[in-house]
Amino acid sequence: MTDIFREVDEEIRRERLRRIWDRYGLLIVAAAVLIVVGVGGWRGYQWYEAKRAADAGTAFEAALQLAEDGKHTEAADAFAKLAEDSTPTYRSLAILREAEELAAADDKSAIAAFDRIAEDTANPELLRDVAAIRAALVLVDTADFAEMSRRLEPLAEPGGPMRHSARELLALSAWRNGDLAAARRWGEAALADPQAPADLRARIDILLALAGDKAKT
Repeated sequence: MTDIFREVDEEIRRERLRRIWDRYGLLIVAAAVLIVVGVGGWRGYQWYEAKRAADAGTAFEAALQLAEDGKHTEAADAFAKLAEDSTPTYRSLAILREAEELAAADDKSAIAAFDRIAEDTANPELLRDVAAIRAALVLVDTADFAEMSRRLEPLAEPGGPMRHSARELLALSAWRNGDLAAARRWGEAALADPQAPADLRARIDILLALAGDKAKT
């Protein structure tokens, strides 16, 4: 008797499965195909991204070699090409290195390149800040203190990732332009930061010694 009930239950299940298949069979097949295609597509995308990153790494190393060989114009062109079509990480590195290579040949072009990076909101904020500092480094020997203040004071705010460099450059620019009070103010601000690097502290100490007691009040 138990076997009969079991056979009846199995027949009922088979009938239910048949009805489900008759009604949803095409959808089930379509879903299975989509899963297979999706997995294949994802694997293909992963392969493509890995190959793209590898190609970008090779191109970046080739551009670095040009720079090391002193071929700054060719290196700048190679980095510019890489910045146009690369992974996000290599793009950021490439646009900064392009400006660095320009700096080796022409200050004006380098400043313009660094400024473009710093002003492009599509770039990561840290990259923009680094570019702003690099432009200031090129300018520090020639720009007046007002120009340097305009560029650097926003970066010198407490908590800013580039605040140490910004404060040092402000102190140096003030000293070069004869504003010893400003040099002392920014130098002391740099020293007051407990996270200021040791080598920066040493440079600031020298700068403050040069400023001496002649700071304007």
